[in-house]
Amino acid sequence: MLKEFRDFAIKGNMVDLAIGVIIGAAFGAIVSSLVDDVFMPVIGLILNGIDFSNLFVVLSNPKNIPVTSLAQAKDAGVATLNIGLFINACVKFLIVAFVLFMVVKGINSLKKKEAAKPAAPAAPSTEVVLLTQIRDELAKR
Repeated sequence: MLKEFRDFAIKGNMVDLAIGVIIGAAFGAIVSSLVDDVFMPVIGLILNGIDFSNLFVVLSNPKNIPVTSLAQAKDAGVATLNIGLFINACVKFLIVAFVLFMVVKGINSLKKKEAAKPAAPAAPSTEVVLLTQIRDELAKR
């Protein structure tokens, strides 16, 4: 049983999958930083200084605690609808989906190029070669 598990764990597909997951996690961190630190501040600036990471709607504030930021609302236990964080997550998803689409499109175009190449004709079998020689000899007579 241990040998079977070892064979399963070190198969090429499992190692490729593990590497893909690790690279995917690193890519997710890069996209998060790109969205949170580059895109959303620029979009917020264009939209009159809106801070998307701090865009929320108070749902319930029974103690009437004044909250001016999402961090204050969380600390006070105020129920909020975090619209800005949802928008950030949607932008991250769109970026990752677009990049994956481009990768799959590139791979598919490479596969089409390989499929478009005509395969080299197979060498004739020895029987065919022998029969061709016999035919040619008979044609000479």
